[in-house]
Amino acid sequence: MSEAILAAEGLSKSFGAEAKRVTALDQVSLRARAGVVTGLIGPDAAGKTTFMRLAAGLLTPDAGRIAVLGLDATRDALKVQALLGYMPQRFGLYEDLSVQENLDLYADLQGVPRADRAPRYAELMHMTGLAPFMQRLAGRLSGGMKQKLGLACTLVRAPRLLLLDEPTVGVDPVSRRELWAIVDRLVRAEGMSVLLSTAYLDEAERCAEVILLHEGRVLDQGPPAKVSARTTGRVWAVTRPGTRSRDLQAQLEGRPGIVDALVQGEHVRVVTAAAELPAAIVDDKSIVVRAVPPRFEDGFIDMLRSRQPAAQHGTAAAAAADAAPPRTDNHDIVIRVEGVRRRFGDFWAVDGVDFQIRRGEIFGLLGANGAGKTTTFRMLCGLLPATAGRLEVAGLDLRHAAAAARQRVGYMSQKFSLYGILSVAQNLDFFASAYGLNGAARRTRIDWALTEFELAEFAEQASADLPLGFKQRLAMACALMHEPEIIFLDEPTSGVDPLARREFWQRINALARRGVTVLVTTHFMEEAEYCDRLAIMAAGKILATDEPAAIKARARSAEHPEPSMEDAFIGLIERAAGSSA
Repeated sequence: MSEAILAAEGLSKSFGAEAKRVTALDQVSLRARAGVVTGLIGPDAAGKTTFMRLAAGLLTPDAGRIAVLGLDATRDALKVQALLGYMPQRFGLYEDLSVQENLDLYADLQGVPRADRAPRYAELMHMTGLAPFMQRLAGRLSGGMKQKLGLACTLVRAPRLLLLDEPTVGVDPVSRRELWAIVDRLVRAEGMSVLLSTAYLDEAERCAEVILLHEGRVLDQGPPAKVSARTTGRVWAVTRPGTRSRDLQAQLEGRPGIVDALVQGEHVRVVTAAAELPAAIVDDKSIVVRAVPPRFEDGFIDMLRSRQPAAQHGTAAAAAADAAPPRTDNHDIVIRVEGVRRRFGDFWAVDGVDFQIRRGEIFGLLGANGAGKTTTFRMLCGLLPATAGRLEVAGLDLRHAAAAARQRVGYMSQKFSLYGILSVAQNLDFFASAYGLNGAARRTRIDWALTEFELAEFAEQASADLPLGFKQRLAMACALMHEPEIIFLDEPTSGVDPLARREFWQRINALARRGVTVLVTTHFMEEAEYCDRLAIMAAGKILATDEPAAIKARARSAEHPEPSMEDAFIGLIERAAGSSA
């Protein structure tokens, strides 16, 4: 066991006034080894960011102590900060400065001698692939490139310990892979120690050790395989011929004896409470079952669900299962995009896009950061005019009837865009009014939102102070206030924990089963499996449009006989980049 580079003993931290005191960390004790990547894993509001800020000497604990690099992080905060690098979730890039100017600014702040800068910049730019963009404004970089620049700024002075607070949130799979390659290189080549929090559980499996936090307490610590092993003999691939995976998942999730049900390709991955199959599976003779090896996510969800009240697990699932059965005979085209282009100056953000979406369909729009997905969304919402081409939503031409179309559409933006200074109830009231709801109808829908999204206890709380998962619930509730027939969801689960993601998709599936048309973007490739069809974009163009299974089949090769959606996505993006080079 290597020497601990970070150790906490009895660490506690609370926020707020006495009447509304929130405990972020409660008697936390843990150790992180030197020279490896340690993952800090937990749901929203688990205490991950608070722990990072305490380790960086930016907060003072209420009780306990935290030692970093052999120093007391509270008493010797300035010494600790001189030895570590900290990249928070919202890293402070200056978007009106160039890449070069951002590096210079952080070099000044970190006291890097001018003679040492050029070789360090060259190394960092080679590592991040940003060398060709040194003179580009940071605000004109894609999301993935901004994250890499943020990491480069953090590393201008090589630290012994690097703290990364969810560095891959909101970036596409290609950029995630590149960021991990950088982290791996730092550990192997420079001997750096890394403490990394993440919302992606497949990333947890890349860590040497993981620390599981929940409600401010440590649940477990050790290698990821230890967490996976807790579900050995309880994980199954379940299919029913002739039934869509997401419909089968809606029927199984939350049933007695089933801990988790997740769409995974052409089957549903089920974790059971015991080694024996539950009645919901055994009694259905049309179901086909085979045992599969456990993975980290299975054990993590099993651990969280074991601490969750039984009544709480499955509320959204039950709503999805009890919704009207899927409509299989509806071929109405409710969204039509033909030859659409959008230019900003001399840059074509969207360049000749075509697709159609049927009523009640879940249609996924995937792409690397900067591919044009959000621009396409904003045009379809009538918030941005197309430079060329034809856009129809709910039978209305957006060139002539954008306002009328907006009344039939709900939109949840990529970033939290509600009014942070308003309470939850005030936001709901404002959006109900904006959509023309009055009197009893408005009160009924506000009551529905508070109950359906379990927001009642937060009704008077400022929305800016909500945990991320509840902010996303509120944003979705506001988008649904006027019962739209079409809903646009722009990365609705970005940054939220796995339990919240499951709940969101249960709700999305329920909407589709009621005939609501859903257009969604996501960077979680497993979520793409819930979609009926996908369009994959790059550089403003569509590379492929098809069912998920067909897109994966195109990526099949001797090296990847059973490619994942991520394999297929990265393959398409890389081929497109190669052909345009």
